[in-house]
Amino acid sequence: MSVAAQMLPAPETEDGTGAGGRQPITSGGGRRAILTTPLTYALLAAIAIIYIFPFLIQIATSFKTDGDAANNPVSLIPETWTSATYQTLFGGDLDFPLWAMNSVIVTVFVTAGRVLFCSMAGYALARLHFRGRGIVFAAVIAVMAVPGVVLLIPKFLVVNQLGIYDTYAGMIVPLLVDAASIFIMKNFFESIPVSVEEAARIDGAGVFRTFWSVVLPMARPAVITLVILAFQGSWNELSHFVVSAQDPDLYTLTKGVATLAAGGQGQAQQFPLKLGAAALMTIPVAVMFFIFQRKIMNTAEGAEKG
Repeated sequence: MSVAAQMLPAPETEDGTGAGGRQPITSGGGRRAILTTPLTYALLAAIAIIYIFPFLIQIATSFKTDGDAANNPVSLIPETWTSATYQTLFGGDLDFPLWAMNSVIVTVFVTAGRVLFCSMAGYALARLHFRGRGIVFAAVIAVMAVPGVVLLIPKFLVVNQLGIYDTYAGMIVPLLVDAASIFIMKNFFESIPVSVEEAARIDGAGVFRTFWSVVLPMARPAVITLVILAFQGSWNELSHFVVSAQDPDLYTLTKGVATLAAGGQGQAQQFPLKLGAAALMTIPVAVMFFIFQRKIMNTAEGAEKG
């Protein structure tokens, strides 16, 4: 039989079967897919609306008057649009710009430091062979098992003993290293082929040069994940309530917005003001996540050629 004859489809018989007695493929599966896909998207859209609705209320309420916010708390359309909330936050007696600046300073230093130190610690646990490495890694896992709230008082005692209470150093230094971040980086470094590092060592690179110039760029997905977690964690850090409690000039957004929510600084029932401040505090974290979310899915595949 020629190649052309082999490529021709088998003729159907009178009962609709092919030459080999096989039934032709029906479109039932296609119809089910056509029906299932819209239902799936509708379900996902409903779930998304449930999660987004509180944030939409927050945004809408920030443009309401105090009376409108009290009478129509869940309305998405204010009766009277006003920007008084944001004028008060940025041009009133509140120190909202100062809180934002303090949050930016703390977050930038904490994020950069955590990426550097946790990456180096993760690489050491993944690649360097030294005595007690297993004990150190077990200690990291043990710290991960302890809730962060439990460590607030010990952290406060250490910060107070070091004399850095009510300082930027007191808000930054305790957050520079995180056990979960070390664990993430260690696991990712172990997934990178060892042959890449061996090739770098053959070329004369030392341990730190291999880490900094070869391995760390390949760990970009883990680094980006670490950046997002460090940014979000330091931006919303709970320990700032304790470390910067006595000096209003060191209030971050976490502490400042909490004073508004508690009715401090003369803001007893001003819901638009409180929700507007909370919405502004949420924006940087959301922007950071949406910028880097696609790069989290990348892997280190392709680093090693056959």
